[in-house]
Amino acid sequence: MITWRRLDHDDLPLLKSWLEQPHVARWWNHETSMEAVQRDFGPSVRGEEPGEDLLVFLDGHPLGLVQRSRLADYPEELAPLKEIVDVPEGAVQIDYLIGDPARVGRGLGTSMIGAVLDRTWSELPQATCVVVPVSAANIASWRALEKAGMRRVGEGDLEPDNPIDELLHFIYRVDRPAS
Repeated sequence: MITWRRLDHDDLPLLKSWLEQPHVARWWNHETSMEAVQRDFGPSVRGEEPGEDLLVFLDGHPLGLVQRSRLADYPEELAPLKEIVDVPEGAVQIDYLIGDPARVGRGLGTSMIGAVLDRTWSELPQATCVVVPVSAANIASWRALEKAGMRRVGEGDLEPDNPIDELLHFIYRVDRPAS
């Protein structure tokens, strides 16, 4: 069973260890000193960020991280997306990682994304859709999005998380299910 809770201060060492894993570092390209992890995730932990950092569990054991936010709260991310695809008011975005390399390639990313999508509709009643830009080179990620029910709605150049990547990103979207 997949569950989650908000990331808290005591989770930062675990998150640091995940960000250091080659399969995560390749796509997240995040500085991994404890100071950097505290700097970048501390505001969310303290409730100072509008987005959520969610520690995801599989059967009670830490599995990964999902970041979920309303795109309107991050205009610097919304503007370039709107140049590529229609982004309706109320759009939410997610980003995600599986921390333990032994759990990669087992369909858990798809399960994690699907669970977050399902609960987004009840936890964020104003959410009209979920939009996810993903590097075109990150095949495993965009396949997981497709298997979780998202559809590719566009492609275009966006600044990559990792400077070694090309600018080309695929944009995925799923709309709130009809009641």
